[in-house]
Amino acid sequence: MFGVYDELWIPAYAGMTHDVFGAILNRGSIDKSLGTVTKPKAGIIMASERKLRLGAFFSGTGSNMASWRHPNAVADGAINLEYYKTLTKKAESAKLDFVFFGDGLYISEKSHPIFLNRFEPLTLLATLAAHTTHIGLAATLSTTYSDPFTVARQFASIDHISGGRAGWNIVTSPLEGSALNYSKPEHPQHDLRYRMADEYLEVAKGLWDSWEDDAFVRNKETGQFIDERKMHRLNHQGEFYSVQGPLNISRSKQGRPVLIQAGSSEAGKEFAAKHADAVFTGQASLEDAAQFYQEIKGRAAKHGRKPDEILLLPGCAPVVGRTQTEAEEKHREIANLVVMDDALNYLGRYFNDLDFTQYDLDAPFPDLGDFGRNGWESTTDSIKELVKKENLTLREMALRATTPKHVFIGTATYVADTMQAWFEAGAADGFMLNSAVLPDGFNNFIDQVLPILKDRGLFRTEYESDTLHGNLGLPIPANRYAVEKAAEKTG
Repeated sequence: MFGVYDELWIPAYAGMTHDVFGAILNRGSIDKSLGTVTKPKAGIIMASERKLRLGAFFSGTGSNMASWRHPNAVADGAINLEYYKTLTKKAESAKLDFVFFGDGLYISEKSHPIFLNRFEPLTLLATLAAHTTHIGLAATLSTTYSDPFTVARQFASIDHISGGRAGWNIVTSPLEGSALNYSKPEHPQHDLRYRMADEYLEVAKGLWDSWEDDAFVRNKETGQFIDERKMHRLNHQGEFYSVQGPLNISRSKQGRPVLIQAGSSEAGKEFAAKHADAVFTGQASLEDAAQFYQEIKGRAAKHGRKPDEILLLPGCAPVVGRTQTEAEEKHREIANLVVMDDALNYLGRYFNDLDFTQYDLDAPFPDLGDFGRNGWESTTDSIKELVKKENLTLREMALRATTPKHVFIGTATYVADTMQAWFEAGAADGFMLNSAVLPDGFNNFIDQVLPILKDRGLFRTEYESDTLHGNLGLPIPANRYAVEKAAEKTG
């Protein structure tokens, strides 16, 4: 059911009957064994001016708890720079919108192996920027355990180094153990963390606007370096932060980094609707994804935003085979890499490292009440809902958590059909590509599925821009002070 990258979670997708699939789309039925579509009239294969947006999640050896054991996995992938450079360059050659690197602030001996030994992601982005030219570079950073001035400066620097290709996945840190690494007496409660994050983002946005775009004159003849009228101090005094400014770096060519968010709790959805340019999400069916899509777009409108200014990117973890049977066998091979103790540890991480070995594996999943809701609130709620709906035992839920069974398992044509169906049904603006095992999952998608999407006119063949905002079709945010001055002149 779930594929998790600690600070970012991406639930995978429960099965959906072919009848429901066809009824929703009104485009015919799908034969999974052949990976083909029975097409009424014009059929499902249609080009569109609207294009898919695709990001690739690079997570060392992959999302599966035992991915490092796979014969084709690069066992030290999470600290192998040449490996990440190769993957990123392939993603850029394929014209993907961005690559993404997750992060977390607390580990234990029970953590996912890729969490135990990995790069600090902003350092990695700076390095990859020097080896790429167009692809976006995004990473996770926590608002709960960092300072807005420092982070605004760091991401502005990455944005300049990359020529306007930076993206920030904003998290509030779900793991209670994080407080132990930052000299904090306790981990803030869930909704408090989001209140802090809301003010934090207001500060960061204000700092990124410290300089109007033409503030740096650099006139050698007159000796004027800046136009002081175009430098602005923020002078923020709030509930959690007191920041004067200005930031000691100018705006980038895309104004500021693309802002990404992944929470699906009530507080997370409201935060995304207000601040995010892109939302990583992971509903279990097309119907649920479409409902979430409409909800977030509607919430964004209440904040005065246009629907196309916020992109919904469900997680997509394709397992591709020449036939449906081969794809399912690949999935089984991945599942068989996991031993039960590791599966229980993986599941326990959502519940603040709860020791699930104390429970009977083959009894119904234990009733945990509200336990865990201060961390992965939407994730733990989804787990509890799933085990209740399907009467799952602890063993079944642990295995489901480590190796999801989802709708993106099949032939290349079937996977492309399914992605197109979600896209055209209003359930997604694109997808966050995830791989149970790297590099296999990513390579199979790029080599086999992506050419089909390009042939259908659903994905670009060349980059439209050299900034991440531009390639995502998002407007460059205007400098607030320049906007105010323009309004005064016309008013």
